[in-house]
Amino acid sequence: MTIEQFNRESKGFFKASEDGKEAGRMTYSWAGSDKFIIDHTEVNPDFKGKNVGLQLVMAAVDFAREKNLKIIPLCPFAKSVFDKKEEIRDVL
Repeated sequence: MTIEQFNRESKGFFKASEDGKEAGRMTYSWAGSDKFIIDHTEVNPDFKGKNVGLQLVMAAVDFAREKNLKIIPLCPFAKSVFDKKEEIRDVL
């Protein structure tokens, strides 16, 4: 599974791919220069059960830590990951 980030001025997304096929996508919007809002996470049904959504959230956490940013998880899936994983709440 490969995860790429596409960052634009006000929005961006993380895309998960495997064997040339898109497995999932998580979109975000910038909320100032030091935080971003995870808007939506979508997983291709063909990849159900492969933790694609979790991998996308973890990629966002890694990005936030690397750039010293905070995350606002408005997406219900992303929020559920933050609720379950105490070890990633440093970026909330």
